Amino acid sequence: MQEDFRLIVDLVLVLAVAAGGGLLAALLRQPVLLGYLLGGMVVGPAGLGLIKELIQVETLAQFGVAFLLFALGVEFSFAELKKVQAISLGGGGLQIALTILVTALVSLLVGWVNSPAQGVFLGAILSLSSTAVVLKCLMERNETETSHGQVMLGILVVQDLALGLMLAVLPALDQPAETIGMAVLTALLRIGLFAAGAIAAGIWLIPPLLKLLARTESRELFLLGVVALCLGIALLTEHLGLSIEMGAFVAGLMISEVEYADQTLTYVEPLRDIFATLFFVAIGMLIDPVFLWQNLELILGLVALVWVGKFLIVTPLVKAFGYSIKTALLAGLGLAQIGEFSFVLASEGQSLGLVSRRVYLLILGTTAVTLVLTPFVLRLVPLFFNWAESLPWLKPYLDAADVPKEVSPELPIQDHLVVCGYGQMGRNLVRLMQERGLSVVVVDQSESKIQQLREAGVPYVYGNASSLRVLETAGVDRARSLAIALRDPMSTRLCLKRALELSPELDTVVCANKNQDIELLYQLGAREVVQPEFEASIELSTHLLAQVGLALPVIQQEMQQIRSHHYLELRPERSPAQVSRELQLAAKDMNSRWYRLPKTSPLAGMTLEEVNLRYLTGVSLIAIRRAKGEEVDYPDATTVLQTGDRLLLVGTAEELAAFDELAKGEVAIHDENMLCHWIMLGVNSPVINQTLAQLDVFTRCSVQVQAIRRDGKFFWFPDVNMSLQAGDLLLLCGAYPALNQLQDWLSTQGVQGVFPILS
Repeated sequence: MQEDFRLIVDLVLVLAVAAGGGLLAALLRQPVLLGYLLGGMVVGPAGLGLIKELIQVETLAQFGVAFLLFALGVEFSFAELKKVQAISLGGGGLQIALTILVTALVSLLVGWVNSPAQGVFLGAILSLSSTAVVLKCLMERNETETSHGQVMLGILVVQDLALGLMLAVLPALDQPAETIGMAVLTALLRIGLFAAGAIAAGIWLIPPLLKLLARTESRELFLLGVVALCLGIALLTEHLGLSIEMGAFVAGLMISEVEYADQTLTYVEPLRDIFATLFFVAIGMLIDPVFLWQNLELILGLVALVWVGKFLIVTPLVKAFGYSIKTALLAGLGLAQIGEFSFVLASEGQSLGLVSRRVYLLILGTTAVTLVLTPFVLRLVPLFFNWAESLPWLKPYLDAADVPKEVSPELPIQDHLVVCGYGQMGRNLVRLMQERGLSVVVVDQSESKIQQLREAGVPYVYGNASSLRVLETAGVDRARSLAIALRDPMSTRLCLKRALELSPELDTVVCANKNQDIELLYQLGAREVVQPEFEASIELSTHLLAQVGLALPVIQQEMQQIRSHHYLELRPERSPAQVSRELQLAAKDMNSRWYRLPKTSPLAGMTLEEVNLRYLTGVSLIAIRRAKGEEVDYPDATTVLQTGDRLLLVGTAEELAAFDELAKGEVAIHDENMLCHWIMLGVNSPVINQTLAQLDVFTRCSVQVQAIRRDGKFFWFPDVNMSLQAGDLLLLCGAYPALNQLQDWLSTQGVQGVFPILS
């Protein structure tokens, strides 16, 4: 075969095996990244050996990580970088230094290396984490703008910057201290000159260049110019002894402050995805499965040692810089792998005689296994937190992570609208509401979005919208309505679930990013679910039908029926088995469990509307498996519970325990003649510090204290020995006359506020 044609064949093979591996991984419900790595192993030199032009393919694959870092720079912006500059420069630098120091000392004491230079070299390899793998995982989970995502990316940027220093110092490791110092100073000088040039170009060169390209109104020319800019700066940094990745990231940062940033990102994303796939397959081609198998025990031991060691270094560092324990744990787990650029260092070290061939292969094998494990670990982290939050002694530490980072002055306190997410949809929503004089509070956790809110003078809460404390600070329990426009499906579900814990009858409208989420969001309690693509179809159809002569009221009625049917007419048909799999997969990311209804349960024979589980216990019922094998996914209000049913419930540990009491008949169930009040106790109420057992007025009025909410925490069906405190919210259920009588009595005793009566 002709040599010129050989590279084309190799590229086709790489893309084909990536598509096949990614598809197989997706069908097995695994990260597609795993499929790319395994595909590379199959066609690489240690596998079938189908790739002949290995060096050329690996060179092209470098474009993948360059475009990944370029897109990250465009999205990250200087505002985001400034927000994490302390943890990036301080924490990232300390992490690298501590990893090198600990590795060098341990390896010398154990006898893994023969000289301090070899120990420092080994520590430098272990200090780097994988920018490409971590960034890909964060992007797939829409977590690049989360607190832990920005911390991880900030540290990774510093690690990429340090790679240039390491490569500069590596040849001088066995030289006198003066030689090493000179190498470091030279590298720092290059970095300083490059930074100064980048700032100057970002101010005076890039904006007019992009404006000129945009003025041509040619997508082709704009994309060509942006790609040339990205790769040109990347090659410049490579020539200066820094990494290609650092240059690409800086190029993205320079564009992030220009008005064409969104347009640039849209054009580059397809190129980024294709070349990133090439990069991950190229990493897979470096893995030797035979060597891994022959040294499996040793490599697994090294993997465990590396993972635990880096986790124990990164986690306390992040916590020491003022981040929550949850963010610190996520960062520690996310950065515990060895980075792909350790291959570059290991190869250079082998050529300099710092490591033997066997040690080099062990480094490659250990790195490869940590890269493969990373997507699994990041996927399991939410399950770990769900489990941890169910442990009473751990929950307070994790709850501390949920406090708002910043709150704007003069937040509305009553009858306002809360908007979660300030992307394009959120911005439009806020503008339209404010034009009509409505009070709005926005919740977002992106520094750049918060800065926009500050400049626009829009009230905001800076924090995670799925946090109970953040939502409480935004006044969700006193709000008129809540709109959720978050990019991450998981955050959307948690935000909805926790908002309804604070205010069970809150009017909520939610944007569903995927049509598979529509029914689940309704089941979790959303009043209205909007799917952008289906809404666009409805509006286009409305226009076309009006143009052909149909009466507008008739058209509007038909379109409203489609909405009321949850877009069922527009959704693709799916088999019951597929619906069940998707539902259980979504529930797995939340705190869920299967519960068998007891034979003597008073709930048997009642409809879900009569039981009103979400209101009484906080749980959401999203699936039922009948005793005869029938499965009811997304049951509606008319569904009747039967003896022997297995119920798929979503809720906190306290909510699930409350449901267990309800299902076993240990607490009373209110009937159709009973209503419920939320009542807040004022600071002057004489019932403060009294237990429920002492307040016989509830018993005399036949009113049950269904729940108490205190400091953002719910106590469902509280014990009679529980004492009341100022600020407690009491959920009282009973007959209408009794509730009115009790309300009047409590009102004279210092009740701060009474919430609407709810049936």
